[in-house]
Amino acid sequence: MAVSRVHDASAPISPCAYHVFLSFRGADTRKNFTDHLYRALVQVRIRTFRDDEEVERGNNIKDEIEKAILHESRIFIIVFSKDYASSTWCLNELVKILEHRKSSQHIVLPVFYDVDPTRVKNQTGSYAEAFARHEENFKSEMDMVQRLRAALKEVADLRGMVLQDRYESQFIQDIVKYVQDKLHHTALYVPPYLVGIDSILRCINWWIEDGSNKVGIAIICGIGGIGKTTIAKVVYNQNIQRFEGYSFLADVREKSEECNGLVSLQRQLISNIIKGKAQKIYTVDDGISKIKEAICCRKVLLVLDDVDDSEKITKLVGTQTPFHPGSKIIITSRHQYLLSAPFICQVFGLKASSNYGELCKVFEVKELDFIQSLQLFNWHAFCHNPIIESFMEHAGSIVKHCGGLPLALQVLGSSLSGKSINVWKNALGKLRAIPDNKIQKILRVSYDSLQDDHDKDLFLNIACLFIGKDRDYTTTVLDGCDFYTTVGIENLIARSLLIVNEKNKLMMHQMVRDVGREIVRQESVDPGKRSRLWHKDAFDVIREKIGSKTIKGLTIDLLELLEEKSSRTAASLHFAKYSKNQIVMTNEVDIETEAFAKMHRLKLLQLDYVELKGDFKDFPKGLIWLRWHGFSLQTLPTDFDIKRLVALDMRYSNLKHVWKETECLPNLKILNLSHSHDLLKTPNFQGLPSLEKLMLKDCIKLIEVDHSIGELKALTFLSLKDCKNLMKLPRTIGLLLSLEVLVLSGCSRLDNVPRELHNIKSLKVLNMDETAIHHSKSWISWLSMKRSKELGFFWASLPCSLVKLSLESCRLSADTMPNDFSSLASLKSLNLSKNPIRMLPESMSSLTKLDELLLTSCSELQVIPKLPIVSPITQICITLSPLALGLSSLPCLMSLKRCIIFGCEKLTEVEGVLKLEPIENFEMEQIKNLFNIDSFDSNKVQLFNYITDTKIIAMPQVLSLSLEGLISFFSYFLFAYISY
Repeated sequence: MAVSRVHDASAPISPCAYHVFLSFRGADTRKNFTDHLYRALVQVRIRTFRDDEEVERGNNIKDEIEKAILHESRIFIIVFSKDYASSTWCLNELVKILEHRKSSQHIVLPVFYDVDPTRVKNQTGSYAEAFARHEENFKSEMDMVQRLRAALKEVADLRGMVLQDRYESQFIQDIVKYVQDKLHHTALYVPPYLVGIDSILRCINWWIEDGSNKVGIAIICGIGGIGKTTIAKVVYNQNIQRFEGYSFLADVREKSEECNGLVSLQRQLISNIIKGKAQKIYTVDDGISKIKEAICCRKVLLVLDDVDDSEKITKLVGTQTPFHPGSKIIITSRHQYLLSAPFICQVFGLKASSNYGELCKVFEVKELDFIQSLQLFNWHAFCHNPIIESFMEHAGSIVKHCGGLPLALQVLGSSLSGKSINVWKNALGKLRAIPDNKIQKILRVSYDSLQDDHDKDLFLNIACLFIGKDRDYTTTVLDGCDFYTTVGIENLIARSLLIVNEKNKLMMHQMVRDVGREIVRQESVDPGKRSRLWHKDAFDVIREKIGSKTIKGLTIDLLELLEEKSSRTAASLHFAKYSKNQIVMTNEVDIETEAFAKMHRLKLLQLDYVELKGDFKDFPKGLIWLRWHGFSLQTLPTDFDIKRLVALDMRYSNLKHVWKETECLPNLKILNLSHSHDLLKTPNFQGLPSLEKLMLKDCIKLIEVDHSIGELKALTFLSLKDCKNLMKLPRTIGLLLSLEVLVLSGCSRLDNVPRELHNIKSLKVLNMDETAIHHSKSWISWLSMKRSKELGFFWASLPCSLVKLSLESCRLSADTMPNDFSSLASLKSLNLSKNPIRMLPESMSSLTKLDELLLTSCSELQVIPKLPIVSPITQICITLSPLALGLSSLPCLMSLKRCIIFGCEKLTEVEGVLKLEPIENFEMEQIKNLFNIDSFDSNKVQLFNYITDTKIIAMPQVLSLSLEGLISFFSYFLFAYISY
């Protein structure tokens, strides 16, 4: 957990009221040089103390000046003129400044206006004359005079600035630049309390400090309110001293849309870079020319904040912009892929590269975790005091609702600060119903910036109907609604509106989802006239029959709705325990099909566990997606028009037969009947020419697959997993020439596979775990015999296209293992785990592409033949018998990238890798001889003990130093990971 405290950068860097204290002899320079210098400093927003303007009337001048010296100034500029030494006031002021310097880090800058530094140091010329008068006037205070002389010598030895014969105006600009560099005065305001940004700050600062002379471009991206601008400001404040010029252009998106907004931004950029008065710019082209002149000769740090369109960068700085070597450009954006490689090369004048990372560094800002979120919320809600115990539960709920979004945590924490416990109790409920307007306004910017109505409609569909759904599944469905879903999803991801997780599910930050849903809610006060309905609003509309032709999508999960309602109002609604196949309620609500009669434009419909009464003749006829988990009828009604469906999901249904005759569904691509426990037979497939995915998982009464399945020429995925009563497949399955994945695992009575299977040359994955193939005589023939015309049905006849084959828990033995693997030349993954195999055939060495071999818990396995060496095995799941065994060729084991050893207790040999022998009276030298220590100096071994759930990471040398260490090594042999 990283917590940063940042001082207010809009104030001086130290706790001082003034940036600069001017010390000068008024009679010499007040109305000329010092006045010009003072005005130049003030013009660039450097707060400067000058006695005649800064001391309020009626105040003691001496006290005010002493206060300014000791407590309120950071830099002291001493203007030495010809008669400076004649003023004891000035000299005493100098003494105080130098004394204060010794006890602080404040800066003293001597400026020699019309006097040489040596004259000041040695007190010659006019300075000698002045001290002659001082000695005459202060005969009794010669110690004081000597302190004044010493002060002049000390200050003259400091590095200062000398006018000599230079122009005054340039001299003053040099002084101003020096002050700016020392103050880093362009530091920007950041909140005083920041959480969770230290890691990304280190990464960005490392990038800035890489020492390269190349021009660097970086994007800080993330959803609105995630902290991009704050991070950019901190980086800017921490690094401006490394650059000769720097500029932070805030709110580029918003300001560029204002009248003359681009010209205003260009003027600010130039003024920041040259550290001078804003130049007159009349056109954007004029501004581009002046920007190129300003940046070509100095290393600059340029931050462009909140950029939503790459074209605005072109309009701002032009193309082929000659950035000086070592310059860095940072852009904050909600659009992760804002800059394409060609655009970067064109605008910033960089050489083309095939590696995007070499052209542009992307830093994505992630949400805070729960602990960090609670800490930030606490700061704003309780001023960093401990959370009151009675508020803790409500604070936790609100923090979870914020989903790690700093903006939301800050806004909601501040709004609840000082409020009563009753307000807190109601706050979360209100937030769920009515999202906070300030948060919504900022997050909606990303939606408004989408290029067209297509992407906006796509976003609303996903936000309201498809969060948590598979990306490919959603793409198939929405393509059926005339969306260009693939490119649209990429656009949403790029603008941080959508996330695709590691399981390929479409996810959204909760508050981004709320933005989409709030946009739909605002379409009408009447829910029945909105374009999309979900959850309780959807249920209310169909129960009250107030739907209209405006509705395009509607989703209800009655099971979820009831669970939510029961948790809130247990007293008013009582229902018994229920499963997904059965909902038992004491107050069932009758919903009639008539409720959908007016929804003529309805395309997307989810009715999980909803029971409808009535006929379907007036039901919407344009449905593209129908998901109806828990469908209560035994067959689809004949008057239910589903001809336009692209996806039909009837999981957990009561269907016995899907439809009675042949159903013509020319557009249907996905059919999911999984967990339909009463389904006896698959439907006739002749009318489904476009079907690509067929899921029949856990249809436990299914005994037959219709022979018409061979008509599915577009089918790529077929799952019959856990169909426990299925005993055979039709021979027409060999006609599925597009099939890539076939899942038959868990079909425990399936003992026969058609020989036509080998005709499917597109098949990549075959999963037959826990099937009964060991019972089949034909299977035994297939596995054990050489190729013959008579049989044409054996292991060697499996499709040569197979990449992954899984036969776990099939009770395969030596008698049923094949002698020839040569026909599976493409195989990359083979799973033979949990089979009573004693040894694998030597022909395993012909599987030259194999990179995964799973032999977990093969309790009878004793010998593994020589494995392929063309491509190193990356993962082996095997097991060694514990302890009383020794290694004869352990060094060979180190050649493997990864070795997982688990559950093969009788294994004693992996040919060419290891061989285990009984250990009897092993001496230390014998143990050392087992290892060529020098050969694996760079290796590390990770040892996991699954019993104790512990891990050790060590060099192999450590594990071979003693017999005790070797035994320890074996005790951890359940899992070893060897990396290079």
